[in-house]
Amino acid sequence: MHTALKWLLVGLFVSTLSACGYNDFQTRDEGTKAAWSEVVNQYQRRADLVPNLVKVVQGYASQERETFEAVTRARAAATGIQITPEVLNDPEALKKFQQVQGDLSSALSRLLVVTENYPQLKADAGFRDLQSQLEGTENRITVARQRYIKSVEDYNVLARSFPTNLTAGMMGYKVKPVFTVDNEKAISTAPAVNFGK
Repeated sequence: MHTALKWLLVGLFVSTLSACGYNDFQTRDEGTKAAWSEVVNQYQRRADLVPNLVKVVQGYASQERETFEAVTRARAAATGIQITPEVLNDPEALKKFQQVQGDLSSALSRLLVVTENYPQLKADAGFRDLQSQLEGTENRITVARQRYIKSVEDYNVLARSFPTNLTAGMMGYKVKPVFTVDNEKAISTAPAVNFGK
């Protein structure tokens, strides 16, 4: 009888954990971390393209030194700040990350505007390839960011809904800050690729 009661209590405990959302929190928390890793991966891909892009543009437009320096500074700031999944719960750290990535987006946009003044540069196959890769990367950043935002939304709904909000309170699962972009419309529009035709 004592053993049967013990197994009954174990069964109740396991079903209570399942019903209270504990496993859902684990799944959704891991989902946000995976989605964030993809965001970081795409931003790193963009940062990796910048030195080659600047080098090609410098070959044709060496007098645009101020623009090159601005892009280089923005890239250094963007790659100098690292946000691990554990830091995602810190709204200030996330805001800083968003700011430096936005600064790099702005600097790259200015660089691409400068290239309009150099027809030979626009005709360069290496430049066109890099510009195309940058456009594709910007699209992937947008998709990765949207997936992350959705995963945080799913997690936050779980954390705020009854009865799982009771589990969130007891287990310390706090609502995660949302990744936002100051100028979402401008940033979500990938740079236009003009092949000089």
